[in-house]
Amino acid sequence: MLAFLILLIGSLIGVFLLAYVIVKFVPLKLRGLVSIILLAISAYLVYLIYGGIMEPIKFDIEKKKRYAKVVDQLKLIRDAQIKYKDVKNSYASNKDSLIYFIEKDSLPIVEVYEQDTIVNVGGGITEKKSIRKERISKYEKIIDYFKDRKYGDMFKVPDTDKEFKLETSTIEKVAGLFVPVFEAKIEKEVILKGLPRHLVKQELEAIEADQIKGAFVSVGSLNEVSTGGNWPPYYDKGDAKAETKE
Repeated sequence: MLAFLILLIGSLIGVFLLAYVIVKFVPLKLRGLVSIILLAISAYLVYLIYGGIMEPIKFDIEKKKRYAKVVDQLKLIRDAQIKYKDVKNSYASNKDSLIYFIEKDSLPIVEVYEQDTIVNVGGGITEKKSIRKERISKYEKIIDYFKDRKYGDMFKVPDTDKEFKLETSTIEKVAGLFVPVFEAKIEKEVILKGLPRHLVKQELEAIEADQIKGAFVSVGSLNEVSTGGNWPPYYDKGDAKAETKE
């Protein structure tokens, strides 16, 4: 943007200087031709100004469109991983395990109930107390949670031939307590391929609160216990599932 402003200011100064030279030194009979040349230069400058203004606007529109598709896929991976952890107490380390889990596994539904029992409180005295217990009432197929979603393609990065990178690990949440974590991500450069290089470079360094920060679009984390994404709330419009912390 700075280079564009410098070019624009320099061009305008050049036009004014040229106009001054024409008035001062160009013979009257040649001024018509020179005026046409100046008109052409002015038209070119208008084109540059329009392009300089519209290029980042068009980039932003296209960027958000591409990011939205990617975020939807990452949300699907996140939802599948959460269900996987509910059953396995860990996260799937690869796409095949996660897809197989969706298609073949089940989620136990736990029912909480109260049961009366006789408790000896000492001295030959007994009392009837109600104790809370749990039991598995039924099993629900995991695929029922994803039957209207294209889980088979969830690792494909939209409009590219690339796939999301998936990593799993464990971290120490508190002293002696290790918990599983996962992260799925893709480089912004892959998503924004074909767009103006200088604008893509700026996007990789984004730090604003309303932007996706850094060089990747990701969900989960290997450094903290989180199933949230690194995208701003803009991409969660109409979605009840925003970032969750465990």
